[in-house]
Amino acid sequence: MRATLLIFPVLLTACATPREACIAEVTQEVRVLDQLIAVTRGNLSRGFALEERQEVETRRTFCTGRNDDGSTFRFRCEETDTVTRQVPVAIDLNAERAKLTSLEQRQQQNRANAQSGIAQCEARFPAEV
Repeated sequence: MRATLLIFPVLLTACATPREACIAEVTQEVRVLDQLIAVTRGNLSRGFALEERQEVETRRTFCTGRNDDGSTFRFRCEETDTVTRQVPVAIDLNAERAKLTSLEQRQQQNRANAQSGIAQCEARFPAEV
């Protein structure tokens, strides 16, 4: 799922105007930090983190095959699926609070930098009327 979230802005940028693409590029770090801050706040409110783990599950089912004469037959078989689950993980709440403070401070700096970057994008690519 994370890979999908990381690819999505790239796909949007591919369809964007040059101005929108420029703004998306200069605000990318702000969006990443927004996501990290949201995850950290969630961890603090729950009291634990959620970690994604992939597990392999095998289940018995019936499969269909074909005989040489073209007729079909059923037989028992196993299908294997990979399932992603979120598992609770213990965290150091004090370290998580410190991380949140650090992320929020960095976010303030990045928002200021992004504002100047947006202004440059708007000057470079004036709005089309």
